[in-house]
Amino acid sequence: MGRPEDARVKIPALVHFTRLGYTYMSIKDKKRNIDYDGDTNIFYLQFLSAINRINGKELTLVDVKKIIDELKIRLDNNDLGKSFFKILQSGINGVKLIDFDDIDGTKNDYTVVTELPYENGDDNFRPDIVVLINGMPLSFIEVKRHNNREGILTERNRMEKRFSNKIYRRFVGMTQFTVFSNNNEYDDSDIEPIQGAFYASSSYNRMFFSKFREQREAELKAKMEAIVPQKETFILKDTNLISIKGTPEYVSSLSENSPTNRIITSLYTKERFLFLLRYGICYKTTTNKDGIIEIEKHIMRYPQLFATLAIRDKLREGIRKGVVWHTQGSGKTALAYSNVRFLTDYFSKEEGKIAKFYFIVDRLDLAVQAKNEFEARGLKVKLIKDKKEFVTDIINPGESNTSGKITMTVINIQKFSKDSVTKPSDYNIDVQRVYFLDEAHRSYNPTGSFLANLMGSDRNAVQIALTGTPLIGDGYNTKDVFGNYIHKYYYNQSIADGYTLKLIREEIETSYKNQMKETLDQIVKKGSIAKKDIYSHPKFVEKMVDYIVQDFTEGRTALDSSIGAMIVCDSSEQAIEVDKQLERLSVYTHALVLYNEGTKQERKNDQDEFKKGNIDILVVYNMLLTGFDAPRLKKQYLARMIKAHNLLQTLTRVNRPYKDYHYGYVVDFANIKDEFDKTNKAYFDELQSELGDEVQNYSNIFKSKEEIEKDLENVKNQLFLYDTSNVVNFINQISEIDDKKQLIDLRKVLENYKAMYNLIRLYGYQDLYEHFNVENAIKCLNEVNNRINIINLKNSLDSAEDMSHVLNMALDQIDFQFRKIKEEELIIADAFRDILEQTRKEIVDRCLDPKDPEYISLLDELKRVFKKKNIEELTSDEMKQMMSELDALKKRAKKRNLADRMLAAKYSGDVKYMRTHKRIMGSVLPITNAITLHRILMTIKSKTDDQIAHNENILDNEDYFFKSLQSVILRTCMSEKVKLDKSQLLFIDNCLSKEYITERNWVS
Repeated sequence: MGRPEDARVKIPALVHFTRLGYTYMSIKDKKRNIDYDGDTNIFYLQFLSAINRINGKELTLVDVKKIIDELKIRLDNNDLGKSFFKILQSGINGVKLIDFDDIDGTKNDYTVVTELPYENGDDNFRPDIVVLINGMPLSFIEVKRHNNREGILTERNRMEKRFSNKIYRRFVGMTQFTVFSNNNEYDDSDIEPIQGAFYASSSYNRMFFSKFREQREAELKAKMEAIVPQKETFILKDTNLISIKGTPEYVSSLSENSPTNRIITSLYTKERFLFLLRYGICYKTTTNKDGIIEIEKHIMRYPQLFATLAIRDKLREGIRKGVVWHTQGSGKTALAYSNVRFLTDYFSKEEGKIAKFYFIVDRLDLAVQAKNEFEARGLKVKLIKDKKEFVTDIINPGESNTSGKITMTVINIQKFSKDSVTKPSDYNIDVQRVYFLDEAHRSYNPTGSFLANLMGSDRNAVQIALTGTPLIGDGYNTKDVFGNYIHKYYYNQSIADGYTLKLIREEIETSYKNQMKETLDQIVKKGSIAKKDIYSHPKFVEKMVDYIVQDFTEGRTALDSSIGAMIVCDSSEQAIEVDKQLERLSVYTHALVLYNEGTKQERKNDQDEFKKGNIDILVVYNMLLTGFDAPRLKKQYLARMIKAHNLLQTLTRVNRPYKDYHYGYVVDFANIKDEFDKTNKAYFDELQSELGDEVQNYSNIFKSKEEIEKDLENVKNQLFLYDTSNVVNFINQISEIDDKKQLIDLRKVLENYKAMYNLIRLYGYQDLYEHFNVENAIKCLNEVNNRINIINLKNSLDSAEDMSHVLNMALDQIDFQFRKIKEEELIIADAFRDILEQTRKEIVDRCLDPKDPEYISLLDELKRVFKKKNIEELTSDEMKQMMSELDALKKRAKKRNLADRMLAAKYSGDVKYMRTHKRIMGSVLPITNAITLHRILMTIKSKTDDQIAHNENILDNEDYFFKSLQSVILRTCMSEKVKLDKSQLLFIDNCLSKEYITERNWVS
């Protein structure tokens, strides 16, 4: 029968590939002379045929083997396959390896194989599914069974060891990306990828697993074909699993909506696969702590992919400007890079134009940072030095480029002038300028000259504004200036996807400030000394820095010694004094980063050294509050008040993923709470306007046959809701259960079931065998144990870092004038909107039984929560409290809805009978056994549905239908030896007839 993941995940996935137009090829099909190059796993015949089709050539097998030999040379490079990727993109010796415009697959060959050996001497591994384009193994998929022990972690660790092994270098270079799935839905509370379907680009080191959430389901489903029985049978026979055909578990696993099949659709639909190979792969050069240049391979995150497709759609609609609202840390520079490549081809093919790209910033340090980021990704970058140079640049249609690299021109908005205006070209060239406006929430005031000059420079330019915190509210805002949102990706989704972290605000107070408040106010009022002078005074700064050093030391003890810190000062004067006080203590390495301190190169070096871990603390005032990305920065000491969108920009310097940390920490000296609440509310309102107003083991072996039969009946009643006849359905049911106690109770029931089977065999109660399908019971018991193991693993991972932090902080006995009084998670506005919408959906949209008293109670409690206080007036504390209440309601509703769905499944999904079952079990009727009631109602359902099928107008005569239904109910109950009096009969009849009539009326 093979491994469970074969029948439940791998084979259904192979069949699913045929839905997408792929051919399944047997690697043991001798009749087709299957042969491949063992050093690269390139299949000769597929490679030869495709290359000849694509290039219109008649190459021989000898010719293509020479090409493969050249590819081997490139694949032997220690460059993570970069040299091979360039050939994949542009060809070799005038021969293209892929036709990227061949969407329908008439020229390219799309094939999948299973268990293809990746071998080098005695070492080998066999991926579950290898995806070939034109015979080249460009991707592979590894699958695991639902709720497998250690989840996806075990597969990632295994693959990382393989990819770091030099004997597999060629295979790593050939592989563009991989997919790992245990066919579970994502658990967004996981920091590590424990369950779900993930994709990752190849790496010699640690692989980053990305989630994929499809946003364009309809257009992909339109390209999907029906399963061809002959193809399915061939796959089953070739994998020696023909015995599973038609089994409930296998049929259920064929669903196109399973997590594994969904990600296959999203990544491997022909058009999408070609898009990712052409525009979604990026090589980036980095320098490690020891100064050694390394190569990283990145693959597009799904929000970047869908933003790019959205930009394309807007252009096709004639819309030439708009805003991409992607939260801080989501990769907007990488998005711009991908679009440079994509839009170059778009304008060339669809509009016959040459695209010229500009990346516009408002600060010199951001220009240099952007230049470095684009060059690291392989673009040629031109950095505009002054206004005069830009006047010349914008007139020119483009630059001669012998390197084959696309040019990105990086410019400060201040370099735009009234003279930097496009003119008709002297050349017969049609140029399309594309402006990427970085940090579009700053320095673009409609009343200022900078924006006017930018707009006037080229009225036909495409303008793509990039921001994580758009300007909103009163006055001018980002949408007014640059158009509507093209694509949105919010902070809470970024946290769920693992691209950014939650934030913890550590609130403190200072007795120094309390004691001096009255005197300080008087001094300030008299104008004799400014507040900034008080806050930069050595006596004040000394105590503040003492606190910071102590707190940072404890933070490193709680987390690890590699984290870094940033002190955001109240003024440049305070920053200078903080730097002096750090020097006095001589505990940590530190650097002062001010615009007028040191040279530009020195400031750049300090930033680079901090990122490498050679500097512990950065001291800043205005610089590095936006655009500075250093994952090890996990402690921010905020000593100044920052307003509105700038506050979120500053706070999110500590939100980048680092190791397995759950949070970034902000130590609040400035009391930002009120300003954070104000800003949070504004973004919540903006989100609302965009999305709408949605708000015991069996121990006594001395039991009689009768006692065993009674216990057996009890067990079956306890298992009634679960589909133990279909292990896949059972897995799907328990995968939605997070209540460990509920799972432990279920395990006890199944263990009793198994134990009673042994008792029956022991004492020879042969006539009880009919009650058992012990093989399925054991399978289900194993799956419950797997699910409990997954929850235990998640709990241990969730608590490991947090508990160490809590234990260390519990020892916090600070004797200084600064004292920590509060620690809280900062709740971003869209996170509140998200839990609000999740709760609403769980209670309202997913409810199958609105008249259930528990549902009515949940709805009442939801209303009560919102009657407490106007949502628009919530502070972050109140918002957090309400989120906790909403989450509790959501969990209760989810548990109720799961039970209803499981009960409905017992009636083939017919919610009418699910609700009727509940009404009867909750009444005083003599039917108290759920299994008996189910049998009765299923008989009634079969007879009644047949009756309606033969006379579809019967429901139009409600009285007649009511009476005919009575006779069906009465006869069925009599056959089950259940006696009903008239009132009981009418009760059941009334329940069912109302359900039928209501359903008919509703459908009509």
